Amino acid sequence: MKELIFNWIKSLYSINKLAPIEELLSNSEFQNHEFLWMLGLLSGMAVLSILIWFLTKEVLLVVIKSIALRSKTKLDDLLVEKKFFNAIAHILPLLFMDYLFSIVFFSFPNALEFTIRFNDFLIVLVILVSIRRFLNAVRVVLEDKPYFSDKPIGAYVQTVKLIISIIFVIILLSVITNKSPLVFLTSLGAMTAILLLVFKDTILGFVGSIQISANDMLRIGDWVTMEKFGADGDVVEINLTTVKVQNFDKTITTIPTYSFISDSFKNWRGMANSGGRRIKRSLNVKIESIKFADDALIERLSKVKLLSEFIKEQERDVEEYNKEHGLLDEYQINARRSTNVGLFRRYVEYYLKNNIDLNQEMSLMVRQLQPETKGLPIELYCFSKTKVWAEYEVVMADIFDHLFAIVDRFELQLHQEVTGSDLRSLKVLNEDNLNQ
Repeated sequence: MKELIFNWIKSLYSINKLAPIEELLSNSEFQNHEFLWMLGLLSGMAVLSILIWFLTKEVLLVVIKSIALRSKTKLDDLLVEKKFFNAIAHILPLLFMDYLFSIVFFSFPNALEFTIRFNDFLIVLVILVSIRRFLNAVRVVLEDKPYFSDKPIGAYVQTVKLIISIIFVIILLSVITNKSPLVFLTSLGAMTAILLLVFKDTILGFVGSIQISANDMLRIGDWVTMEKFGADGDVVEINLTTVKVQNFDKTITTIPTYSFISDSFKNWRGMANSGGRRIKRSLNVKIESIKFADDALIERLSKVKLLSEFIKEQERDVEEYNKEHGLLDEYQINARRSTNVGLFRRYVEYYLKNNIDLNQEMSLMVRQLQPETKGLPIELYCFSKTKVWAEYEVVMADIFDHLFAIVDRFELQLHQEVTGSDLRSLKVLNEDNLNQ
């Protein structure tokens, strides 16, 4: 190609075509017009490059797009969507220009060296952009795979893109300065402190992503709670530097990836994979309402199906114990007796054991907690079968609705803070007493 162009130039100056090229270059007629020849060849090269670029984009890309739409694989469709082939289309005209620059600037060695370096810089840059777009398409394909649906693919891809970008930046610097890449690699040692400062979040995110993946601490779709950042919802994205959590109010909380290593958080995946969701809530009974159960209360509660057998057995055991220890006298305060709060606690236990919405194979108990100024807490500890939030709330509400409604049947009262209406009623009562 070069020989043909030089022969054509020689023919215009009536130089023997068989003469060597050096004769052309030393010809005074040519040397007087070499700048004009450079401009003419540069214009021709620009037109040819634009034509090649246009044909590549309009013809090659249309053919590739039609093939991608007909194929059954998803990767090629994503490559078209992520404009991977658009980036590849720039390589052909750049390679063509890289070849023709040696012809256009053969009389201007300084300009030739600069244009070759700049063109090579563009070629390397286009390759880098193409690789990054290819990785973006691969990321989408992997995220759609069931096996990788809960894996932090985004963090992995971003890590690979970061490593490749660093390598290509070194190559770009090597091309533009015409120095060996080893020079820049050795210079990185002196720039380590600056790099650590600039890429602090990226490095911490990279370390955090590896630890999260290695220890299986977090997956996409996990319900997490992180009070420090006000996050309470599902993980929707795990990147190299951030984790996005969609809260239940549909807001998005962005948390640094490394925070899941350095700070504590709650992952509800264990609950989701278990046989139920925990119910742990208390009823605060007024201590002054607690008393020994009298005969009338025992007789009335004996008619309750859940308590009838228990009361019969307990009364028999109490009578035998008191008779054995000579505690039949009503003045013996250390005699065994049933209490209304004890019967209530047993009733709640039997009620939970007969509730079809609770998982009877998991922990289930009703216990007393430490008495406090708000009364005696009676805590329910059990697990619902359903783990769906809305259904879980309904199950728990039904249980406590029932307990609130029947607690007075045991002649118990629940603690409640004094309200304004209570104070007004007390004031009216005092005024009535004074008037009388």
